[in-house]
Amino acid sequence: MSVRVFNRNRNRRLRCVAAGASLSLLAAGCGILSPDDPDRDEPIVVGTTSAPSTLDPAASWDGSWELFRNVYQTLLSYPNGATTPRPDAARNCAFTDSSNQVYRCELRTGLTFSDGDPLDAAAVKYSIDRIRAIDVDGGPAGLLGSLERVQAPSEHEVVFHLNKPDATFPFVLATPAMSLVDPDTYPADAVRRDGEVVGSGPYVLKSFEDGERAELVRNDRYQGYAERRNDAVTIEYFDSSQAMVKALRAGRVQVTFRGLAADDVIDLESGTADEEDLQLFEGTGADISYLVFDPDDPWTGRKPVRRAVAQVIDRAAIAHDVYRDTVDPLYSMVPQGVTGHTTGFFDEFGDPSADKARAILTRAGIDEPVPLTLWYTTDRYGSETALEFKALERQLEDSGLFTVTLRSRPWKTYVAGYQKGEYQVFGRGWFPDFPDAENFIAPFVGEQNALGTPYRVPAITDDLLPRSRRASDRAEVVEEFEEAQRVLVDDARLLPLWQGRQYVAASEDISGAERALDPSTIMMVWELHRKTSW
Repeated sequence: MSVRVFNRNRNRRLRCVAAGASLSLLAAGCGILSPDDPDRDEPIVVGTTSAPSTLDPAASWDGSWELFRNVYQTLLSYPNGATTPRPDAARNCAFTDSSNQVYRCELRTGLTFSDGDPLDAAAVKYSIDRIRAIDVDGGPAGLLGSLERVQAPSEHEVVFHLNKPDATFPFVLATPAMSLVDPDTYPADAVRRDGEVVGSGPYVLKSFEDGERAELVRNDRYQGYAERRNDAVTIEYFDSSQAMVKALRAGRVQVTFRGLAADDVIDLESGTADEEDLQLFEGTGADISYLVFDPDDPWTGRKPVRRAVAQVIDRAAIAHDVYRDTVDPLYSMVPQGVTGHTTGFFDEFGDPSADKARAILTRAGIDEPVPLTLWYTTDRYGSETALEFKALERQLEDSGLFTVTLRSRPWKTYVAGYQKGEYQVFGRGWFPDFPDAENFIAPFVGEQNALGTPYRVPAITDDLLPRSRRASDRAEVVEEFEEAQRVLVDDARLLPLWQGRQYVAASEDISGAERALDPSTIMMVWELHRKTSW
């Protein structure tokens, strides 16, 4: 995470600089706690607006991964600073053939789950097989499309046989979706729903209140790459940025992650708030926001309608007016900073234009306002979401070409709705599974995808993606991803809107916040710790 740091205590910052602090030292601030301070033993409290929808990895392809990364373990993961997967539960992993179709992992010896049960090759096979057996709609089974079978030829050896070359398979294994679970406590053919977790990650889930909090304590049986800087973390789930920042200012929360509203970011950054001793870290983000069109709807099933919407939408206005430039306009599904990014939608449509949109509709024989219903979720992507969709409504209706109705639902019922095909147009956000252009294209296309709605596009699924997966050097497949994006731009079934930035606010006595995000912007809470005196 590259960061800019805004430290609200100006005098303290000057004293740190005078002491010869580098940027990394400035990010950490000056030490203020003595080694025997009793506060060091208290759990660090992290606030977020992203509550898990499930505790079972087999059921989740969403923000539940934030919790999973800290209580479950995967064969591979991302140590701080890594952009490619490294061993975690595995001792080592590698393709054993020249075609990238046989992938072998050797496990660490002596691994156990938090309840003492052995974590061996059979448990790894069980964990992966149950994801596909349960096959939750919109769930992580979609990530395993290239997997043919898993073998456990010995206690510490796991072999994955792929049905086609797939150089991205190690990235898949590093996602929290592939979290390893105890066969004795997770049913093979059903999602676990008792609110309990048995994993092998850095922490044990001591208690969980849905939508309220998760209490994590150190897992003394853990063996992996994570070097824990604390013994306990409590994650508090908030309905709004306003409530979360209020708790931060009151000292009830020491770190906020995921969900800071633009107004709160600006307030913390500019120094207009009355809080003291707070830090704000700004980093490059890879999360994106986009619209999805129902191809079976009488209106949005017509490409000219979708392309006319794409011609009208003013991304720059949304980024500036709604998000106060805390996000950036996005013109392809692959964001800036990821190899393969393009500006395809801008290249195709240019600046927003009602006249050009009218011409698109006229050529298609559409000479009446198109009725559109836009759906959004009320409790997933931040408090600006409602304002964003009102801005979209204004832009579309001001063109004179559309009549717009807005509808919304809480996340859990919202997901069920789009998986049933109930929405004509709906908004989604995407936090990447792994830092590769593949992960901004493949999850949204094909018969089984993260949206739960089939998107048949053979040029991508049958040609471009298979070709790209043959190359271990991802820089060699830029042309394939650029072509895939040209196909998506022409079809306009997915309409990118903006790319986020990452903001983490923390009290000044906390270190490690600038190191706590992996390449998929998932928080590794073990990096957080209270400062000690010099």
